[in-house]
Amino acid sequence: VQLQASGGGLVQAGGSLKLSCAASGRTFSSYAVGWFRQGPGKERDFVAAISWTSASTYYAESVKSRFTISRDNAKNTVSLQMNSLRPEDTAVYYCAAAPYGSGSRLTSGYASWGQGTQVTVSS
Repeated sequence: VQLQASGGGLVQAGGSLKLSCAASGRTFSSYAVGWFRQGPGKERDFVAAISWTSASTYYAESVKSRFTISRDNAKNTVSLQMNSLRPEDTAVYYCAAAPYGSGSRLTSGYASWGQGTQVTVSS
C-alpha cells in the first residue's frame, strides 16, 4: 500500500492541526495505521496507532488527551487530530501501515511508510 501524509503546517502554541494519511493501491480497512514523528536530530518516536479493526487505539503519554486518531474507511484515510499543540510537538510526522496489525508502538511493526509532513508549533 502507498501512503500519502498531509495536513502539516505552522501553528501557534495552543492551536490545532489535522493530519491525514491517504492510502492507494490497497483497501486501507485491513491495515493498522500508526503515526510517528521525528524532530531534528532525534529518533522517530511513536505518537498514535489504530488497529486494523479500529477497535483499539494507542497513544504516547505525551499526546494522550490532546491527539485523536481515527479512520474513515469510505475515504481510505486515517486522520490524526492534534489539539492544544505545544512547541515540543514540532517534528516531521509520518504515517505507517501494517496489514491486519494490532497497532504497534514500534517502527519495526510497519512495512509501509508515507513521506512525512512537517508540523511546526511556534511559542
